[in-house]
This record gives sequence, C-alpha cells and structure tokens, in this order.
Amino acid sequence: MHSDPFADIAWNDNGVPVSRQFDDPYFSLENGLDETRHVFLAGNGLPGRFTADFHIAELGFGSGLNLLAAWQAWQQAGRPGTLRFTSFEAFPMAADDMARVLENFPQIADLAAPLLANWRSGRRWLRAPGLLAEVIVGDARAALPQWRGLADAWFLDGFAPAKNPELWGDALMAEVGAHTRPGGTFATYSAAGHIRRALEAAGFAVDRVPGYGRKRHMSVGVHR
Repeated sequence: MHSDPFADIAWNDNGVPVSRQFDDPYFSLENGLDETRHVFLAGNGLPGRFTADFHIAELGFGSGLNLLAAWQAWQQAGRPGTLRFTSFEAFPMAADDMARVLENFPQIADLAAPLLANWRSGRRWLRAPGLLAEVIVGDARAALPQWRGLADAWFLDGFAPAKNPELWGDALMAEVGAHTRPGGTFATYSAAGHIRRALEAAGFAVDRVPGYGRKRHMSVGVHR
C-alpha cells in the first residue's frame, strides 16, 4: 500500500472536482480538456514543437488530464521517439476520484485506462508505447531542486496563486528556469504580475496572451 496524502475533493453541482485543501476547482467549469489544449498545449506551441524524446514537466498533476491530452497530441503528431512527462504533485487524487473526473472525457478514454490501472495499483508512473511518465509525489519546493531533468516545456498548473502560494514562489520559479532547456517554454493559466516577474527573473521572456473561456489573459514564455 502507498501512503500518499490523497487530495481532499468535493464535487460541485456541475460535477467539477474542487480541492478542499485549496478551495479551488481542478479545471475550467466550461470544458477542462479544451482548456488544457488551449493553455498548456497551444501555450507551449504544441504539437508543433514536438521533437523526438520531447520532455514535458509539470507542477500539479491533478487528475492527469494534462498528461493524457499531451499524450494524445503526441500520438496524433506521429513523432519518433518517446514523450517524457514528469509531474510534481503534493496531494495526488485517489483513484476513484481520478476515474470520476476522466469519465467526463470519452475522447481520451483509451489513454486514461492504463493510467487508471497503474494508479489503482499504487504505481505513480506509466510506461506505454511512445510514453514514459512519472509523478513525483511530495512538495515541489523540496523535490524539484533534486530533480536531474531538463524540460522542453513546462505546464505550470498549480491551484490559483492566491490559494496555493507555495507553488508559485520566486524560489520555485527559479528552479523551473534552472530545469528548462535553452529555448524551452512554459505556459500557465495565471496572468498574475508577480508570477510573470518571477518567471522573468528565472530567465524567461514572458508574454501575456488571451486566456481560455472567461479568463481574459494567461502567461507564456521562452527561456533565453
């Protein structure tokens, strides 16, 4: 048995999971998969930037929706090699909660099945044709400095900075920059000024671009 400190989740009237720890929904109330594609895929220039053995890193694994959207885009792009995906998550979802989320997205059901099977068994990784994914459970402020990888793209998907400031601090954003390849990118739904400034200090050229749905703006950037 694993000893993960599972996320404490409530479900709103629209069936969207809301973190009781952070009082914040996991994804858009409109369409979580479309939001992921707009913010994290398009925001990082994907799938167009995919190259063989492309590496995505993420702060905040949640339901795994971002992983599955990226894996589907990778398959559709037909690139050679392996998509590597590393996510940092302090409060992983229980398997039943994850299944309840992902059943809302039949477009990715075939990819969700192996993830859920692994998750139920306590494995926090997934190896499949064209994919090597790992979820590092724990506080990213401690785990990311120990990570030896370099990302080609970052999905910065923690809960809102006002609700989850630990995942958006200057020191952690500096670690994001230190673990990004030259020319690598980030995308996040947040347009908060202090987040943009922290990422600029971490070596990114940062832009504010149109957000998804009711969010007017989001942030993207390229590592110099």
